[in-house]
Order: sequence, then structure tokens, then C-alpha cells
Amino acid sequence: MFTKRTYFLPVFCLLFLILPIDHVHATESIYKKRMALYEKTEALTQIPWYYIAAIDQYERNMEDDSASENLVSISFPTELWYGLGNSAMIKDESIIEFFSGIGKDGNGDSKANPNNPEDALFTMANWLLRYGPTKDDIKIGLWHYYKRDLTVQTIMSTAKVFKTYGKLELKTRDFPVSIKYNYSYRSTWGDRRGFGGVRIHEGTDIFAGYGTPVKSTTYGVIEMKGWNLYGGWRLGIRDINNIYHYYGHLSGYEDDIQVGQVVKPGDLLGSVGSTGYGPPGTSGKFPPHLHYGMYKDNGYSEWSFDPYPYLRKWEQMAK
Repeated sequence: MFTKRTYFLPVFCLLFLILPIDHVHATESIYKKRMALYEKTEALTQIPWYYIAAIDQYERNMEDDSASENLVSISFPTELWYGLGNSAMIKDESIIEFFSGIGKDGNGDSKANPNNPEDALFTMANWLLRYGPTKDDIKIGLWHYYKRDLTVQTIMSTAKVFKTYGKLELKTRDFPVSIKYNYSYRSTWGDRRGFGGVRIHEGTDIFAGYGTPVKSTTYGVIEMKGWNLYGGWRLGIRDINNIYHYYGHLSGYEDDIQVGQVVKPGDLLGSVGSTGYGPPGTSGKFPPHLHYGMYKDNGYSEWSFDPYPYLRKWEQMAK
């Protein structure tokens, strides 16, 4: 005969096993639904799905966490959607057009509803078509909508990643130095720095021997490569989450590394060194280490944040 205690334990364990699986299935489902909407929008407008997906991803990255699981995150200013003068916010597409609004009916219900995912995607695609269907045309359309060069660059980079891998779910991560080598690190973000004037340390220093392989932690596009007075030979990668990953003090790069190149977690970028704090080629002014920084963009400004918690997590994933 089961007691209440012996009965409760198996049920608790069963729930513990089932709930994470349900969460995984829900996550997979939302990616499938999004992809279906992007592909439908492409079929209607001939704007490639990965541009639509990249715009939606950019908008999603600017939301708070509570809204991150919305099916579609693209939104429009009310007056832009409905048109100036349409104060009643009438959703009839012909009325919106009369008031010079941009809202379009994407699902065939004769209404242009900014809260309807199909209408929002169809409207954005039609905005881009004002300027043309080519890659350069799309860049121009994005600039006229966002009026910010970094936003256009981020969206185009994300589209390039989506096109390369042909999917939306790109969550794998890696540790930035090979865990097969000796290394050490602690939280150094915000520490005081004196070279070049008083400033804070905008990253985490991972100490390792010269030549220790340095790897991409994320999916993204190489945005910057070359010498910096402080960072020496450095590299910058923009990922699909509007985060810029900075690698400093490298001893050198992998032979095929180029600006504009798409990378994935684990791709070799270069090796640990001690370059920087002087003109090009300066090295040895401090012990060899990788300076790893992370910068978040919210559509208006960009700022550094502490990468240490992420490094700890990615280190465990790599092991």
C-alpha cells in the first residue's frame, strides 16, 4: 500500500522530467511558427526570408525579457502605420492608404492590424520594396526606416548568419580560449585602468600562454580586425542578439579570417598574445592574455557589460 509520501515522490520526479521537455518543445514550436511566417512573407513579396527574420530578431533584442517570446516583435509607430489624421485608427487598408499610412493586410482579412504578425511582416516587407528588392536596396530601405548606420549593419549581419545556416535557432556557445590549454580568469570588469588616462576595464582578462587558440564564442559576423592602441591586434564579432564581442591582445589571426566573414561557436580566430599599449607591433608590456569584452546595443546606444557570468556558463558547456 502506497503512503502519501511514497506516492508523491514518483509524481514529483515525473513532473521534473516532463516540464523541461515541454519547454524545449515549446521553444522548437515558436521557431517553426516564425520560420513559416517569414517564408510566407517571402512568397508574397519576394523579399528573402532572412532579411525579414533579421529585422524581427533586431526588434526582439530591444524588448524586455517578458516580451521576448512574442511570435513576431516588429512594431511600428502608430502615426506611421495608420497615417496622420487617422486618429480613430481605422484598420481598413484603403482608409490607411488615404491617410498615407503604411499598414498593409497580410493575412487577407481586409484589415491592416499592427498587432497581427502576418500584417506586421507584410508591411515591413512592403516598406523595403519601396526602395527595391536587391541587397543594396534593402540597406537603403532599412536606413530610411531606422535612420541609424549601426542598426542597418546589425540587421544585415544577422541576415547573413541566418542565410548561411538556414535556420533561426542558433543557441550553441563556446569558451573563447581552448580548454585543452592552461588558463585562468576572474571577474575584472570595471577595474581601474591607467594607460591612456583613467578608465574602467571593459572586459574579462583570460590569462593563458602565448599561442593558446582563441575561438569564436557565438554565431556572428566579423565586424572589425586590426590594430588598436589599447587592444593591440584585436577582433570584433557582432552576433544575432545585438551583442558585440571584442577580442584583444591577440598575437595573430588565423590565415583565413576576414572582415565580413560569418563565424560559428568554436571557429578559430587567432591566438593569445600580449600586444598593445603602443604603436602597431608593440608586445610584451604585460603577461599574455585574452581581453574579452561584450557590448550591448539597444538601438540608440552601445555599452559594455560584465562578460564573466557568461564565460563561466560557456566554460561549463565546453567541458
